[in-house]
Amino acid sequence: MFALRPAKNRKTGASLPSRTFAGLSEGVLPRLLRRPARFLSRLDVDTLEVPRHAMLAATLGVLAATGAYGAVLGGHMPSIVKGVTARSGFAIDDVRISGHRETSEIDILGRLELDGWTSLVGFDADTARARITAMPWVHSASVRKIYPDAIEIEIAEKQPFAIWQRGSDLTLIERDGAEIAPYRSDRYAMLPLVVGAGAAERAQEIVRKLALHPELAGRVKGYVRVADRRWDLRLANGVAVKLPENGEGRAIAELAALDRAHGLLARDIAAVDMRLDDRLVVKLTPEGVVRRDAALSMRAKGKRKGRSI
Repeated sequence: MFALRPAKNRKTGASLPSRTFAGLSEGVLPRLLRRPARFLSRLDVDTLEVPRHAMLAATLGVLAATGAYGAVLGGHMPSIVKGVTARSGFAIDDVRISGHRETSEIDILGRLELDGWTSLVGFDADTARARITAMPWVHSASVRKIYPDAIEIEIAEKQPFAIWQRGSDLTLIERDGAEIAPYRSDRYAMLPLVVGAGAAERAQEIVRKLALHPELAGRVKGYVRVADRRWDLRLANGVAVKLPENGEGRAIAELAALDRAHGLLARDIAAVDMRLDDRLVVKLTPEGVVRRDAALSMRAKGKRKGRSI
């Protein structure tokens, strides 16, 4: 067991006056307190000089620590950091945006919520990216901070696949049927038009089947979903083709073959009904009915003349 001994002056070898620690002048200290006690016993308190203004510095330090602690508890620290860093050259002054076509730059800037003194240090890029991605036309976005004062934004926009009509409302949709935005630009007038409940989710499949027969697909003006069970095709010349509920791909191939061989869809017909497996029903236009009746009448007169001769 180790007992504390009086410290000695290194130059003269004389013992220094003993000091009392925590009320103990003699005896044995616990092991953990021996080294600190040994260090304190060597200090010559009488020769220590307190630096000038030390008390003022200590007071200011305490006040600063108290103020910082209060700012943290009150939630004011972000505002303090923003103000200090912005006035130190980190205020956002340059926003670079690329990849947008349908999305307005003004709308994108609005999602950043900049106030002219927003500091790049405290700017939350993840939150800004989430707000931009929530915009109708934006598929994905990246937001990068470029020190000391710039933000770079890259946007990938959604690709419209078709126009979906519900009543009088027209909406641009993606391939999976997800809505993008209301249809307002003639730039997308050449997209397929799908009509009715359930048409948006199933548009990709019917358009793909028609694309296998380009000569027929180019004449289709609209795809009408009937009772969310089957499709009607509306051609540019007004002909309606009623496809079956099942086997629509086979029916489309048959229709394309009949049109190539006999020019079926160019005749005076109003509709082609392919819902029955064993027959194809053609409905004539009123003009076609008149022409057909006239032709049948002429044919009947010709037969009567032949018999009389």
